[in-house]
Amino acid sequence: MEQKAVVLVGETLPTAPVRLDENPAAIYLAGLSPQGRRTQLQALDTIARMLGAADARSCPWAQVRYAHAAAIRSRLQEQYAPATANKMLSALRRVMKECRRLGQVDAETVAQVCDVENVRGSTLPAGRAITPGELGALLRVCSEDPTPAGARDAALLALLYGCGIRRAELVALAVEDYRPAGEVLVVKHGKGRKEREVPVTSESGTAAALADWLLVRGTEPGPLFVPVIKGGRMELRPLSGQAVFLAVNKRAEQAGVDALSPHDFRRTFVSDLLDAGADIATVQKLAGHASVNTTARYDRRGDAAKRKAVALLHVPYQRRRVSAVRMGGRSPAARLE
Repeated sequence: MEQKAVVLVGETLPTAPVRLDENPAAIYLAGLSPQGRRTQLQALDTIARMLGAADARSCPWAQVRYAHAAAIRSRLQEQYAPATANKMLSALRRVMKECRRLGQVDAETVAQVCDVENVRGSTLPAGRAITPGELGALLRVCSEDPTPAGARDAALLALLYGCGIRRAELVALAVEDYRPAGEVLVVKHGKGRKEREVPVTSESGTAAALADWLLVRGTEPGPLFVPVIKGGRMELRPLSGQAVFLAVNKRAEQAGVDALSPHDFRRTFVSDLLDAGADIATVQKLAGHASVNTTARYDRRGDAAKRKAVALLHVPYQRRRVSAVRMGGRSPAARLE
């Protein structure tokens, strides 16, 4: 088959069809969650096009060298926010490591490509915090909805905030993952395929919302959250992530709350726990973050929290006595004694 020429920074990279079990990009993506797979496939497709290939699956990753990686970093720095650019560079590094495992490239070449530095800089954090008044208004409109969707949406909003779970984790929950006797919710499909337990105490509003939803849904095994179609009939199949997004925005509109996303509940979960005095290591575990640095980026407490933190410090300065003096006929000034 005729090969195409891929040109970047003066070097030609020949491309040819590669079996999926020998494709480093395909192998890397196969190890991710569905949501992570979509995100990183888009990143790799973008990088592949920078290399001149049609997409990630046809890109000759084993031919990438340090010069290509440096040029890619430069372009990403120009076109994307630092966090986005670095996530895309991370995908490139992971693919190159798969190349090494497949024996397609030597360790030194991979080390050189991976040595390309991240893009420096920062941007204002995405999303926003949800105020207690907004949360109350959202739950109130759900309670006023007599259909099964009202009970369902109240429970999913309660879980998004009360447990800080991701949208993808929410829709993957099964009835058996909630264990009211043990006061715990087991998140089995966390990011990076990590499982964790999040407490749901019997006194919490989250437990009450879940109990009301299960009275409507029933305890038949299957997805915890299911679609409610016309006529209030429920279908025993998983709710989609898009359906969660639409439900959140529908309730926000009904409650007169400014636009928000399902992930804003998770940001607020982290912020409110930190504001209440929970240590960041505990919050990290509850949120299922790989590091406390990620948890810190979720903090949306704002200036009020900063002022509260600074107020904890004591500067042992005592005011000095002040007396008024007149300076050369001008208005009185102050003299410290």
